[in-house]
Amino acid sequence: MTTPVKGTLYTVSAPSGAGKTSLVKALTEQDPNVTVSVSHTTRAMRPGEVDGVNYHFVDRAEFESMLERGDFLEQARVFDNLYGTSRAWVEQTLAEGTDVILEIDWQGAQQVRHLIPETVGIFILPPSRETLRERLTGRGQDPDSVIDARMAQAVSEMIHYVEADFLVVNDDFNEALSELKAIVTARRLGAASQQQRHAALLQELLGSAG
Repeated sequence: MTTPVKGTLYTVSAPSGAGKTSLVKALTEQDPNVTVSVSHTTRAMRPGEVDGVNYHFVDRAEFESMLERGDFLEQARVFDNLYGTSRAWVEQTLAEGTDVILEIDWQGAQQVRHLIPETVGIFILPPSRETLRERLTGRGQDPDSVIDARMAQAVSEMIHYVEADFLVVNDDFNEALSELKAIVTARRLGAASQQQRHAALLQELLGSAG
């Protein structure tokens, strides 16, 4: 018999173009015990989006009330829109034994680590500047000045990889996904987690020791 173990909270950060969202999506599709937090936002819902699936869409007054109550584990302003991660939802999901991933930037990861020190930080990098530029260029419809600005922003973000516990370079997608899965597996196999998970077995094996 196994004992339920509290889930692990992960922050996954990366510059735009590194492939973070695709990797996390593939991980959650293959591992039912990992889920991604759905943020609250004041941004308007876009065509095809679903409330509670893509985001929890709220008006600014409600968001600010939640902020005043301390309901957010982390929050950020992007242009004129506000985004935040529900602290209560994260804590409840972890208590149920499910691992939670927060796809957030390095600043958000710092906020989360401050409140929950045991959070595991993962940073995803592109294999080269050339590859990153190609990914940011996309369909080639943006002028060079826009791409240059995106590159500069990406470099300023990548500097913060040193703050993470694990580093994944997304050169080959399948290999990067395997590394991401290995991080989750290693965390679950840690002595503290295994001690909780197999408490009954350990008692049976060692109960009469000595």
